[in-house]
Amino acid sequence: MKINIKEANDQFIEFELSDANYEFANALRRIIMTSIPIFAIDTVTFYENSSPMFDEYIAHRIGLIPIKTPKNAKEGEEILFHLEAEGPKTVYSSDLISTDQEVVVANQKIPIIKLGENQRLRLDGKAIIGYAKTHAKFQAAYVTYNAKDDKTFSFYVETFGQMKPKDILVKALDILYDQAAEFAKELK
Repeated sequence: MKINIKEANDQFIEFELSDANYEFANALRRIIMTSIPIFAIDTVTFYENSSPMFDEYIAHRIGLIPIKTPKNAKEGEEILFHLEAEGPKTVYSSDLISTDQEVVVANQKIPIIKLGENQRLRLDGKAIIGYAKTHAKFQAAYVTYNAKDDKTFSFYVETFGQMKPKDILVKALDILYDQAAEFAKELK
């Protein structure tokens, strides 16, 4: 099998996979979409919310904000985020302050809520490592592929900002290799 990178930057990677089959191409696509470990805010504790929105609605919005995930992040790690705001103002993802300078919001300009005069919002969010197969907030990338013929596939992987696309691809290939090795071991 060969991978030929056509174009790559911090948002996407386009590559051609040759000497492969449909099963491998689809397995790679599925792993990229569901099995890359990513940070996302999973639990939100509200201390004050005088906005017109329910706590659950705000917590859901915060949970979907992409969080930068270092390559060496391990399952079980927890990072705390704090948000404190008073209106009138629009609260953005940049208002979520992390306890770890490497694990921060990936996009600073995502609106969370608009607060009116004297409305306050004060909360803590706990980010954990998770997988998109359990919840979409842990999805690392959007990925598609097209078959050029029975052995050549054109892939397009676009990140949501948590990791660089090339790092996502390398991580996916490592996961696929480990799963194949484990499967072979079980067959013996």
